[in-house]
Amino acid sequence: MKKMVLAIIPRDQASLVLEELVTSGYPVTFSESRGGVLRQAQYMLYTCVDEEALDGVLCVIRGNCCARVEVETEDAAGRAVLPGPMPVTAELGGAVVFIWDIGRMDKY
Repeated sequence: MKKMVLAIIPRDQASLVLEELVTSGYPVTFSESRGGVLRQAQYMLYTCVDEEALDGVLCVIRGNCCARVEVETEDAAGRAVLPGPMPVTAELGGAVVFIWDIGRMDKY
């Protein structure tokens, strides 16, 4: 059975993942997006592989992505993000991966 993989990866980590997936022979495409608490730029990588290849794809993603916590106390203009002493924290980086079964895939 085929598996569709959608990986949402921060832009600064996505090029490594994309390059290694292509080098490893996995068919992959991408699109850019913005989202999350801090509106960070991200890539959405798409690939459809046989079930046996899924662990290899996930290994590439896992090996090239890492999460970190960022604390924001001021915006770009130097104004406080929130009133009071509480900073805004957000987990950044890493990958969010969605996997689903593909019953049929046609190429034209």
